[in-house]
Amino acid sequence: MTHLPYIAASYGLVLGSVLILSLQAVLRLRSARRRLAMLETTRQRRTAS
Repeated sequence: MTHLPYIAASYGLVLGSVLILSLQAVLRLRSARRRLAMLETTRQRRTAS
């Protein structure tokens, strides 16, 4: 009996988890950058008035 299926499954789960967490981080970073840009334009409008 070989342990290869269990080892492959565990590596697959770890790689899948890392991929999901990385994707979430990228999406949150993009959202935060958009929010920051919106706040900066709002601040510039207030200081210009």
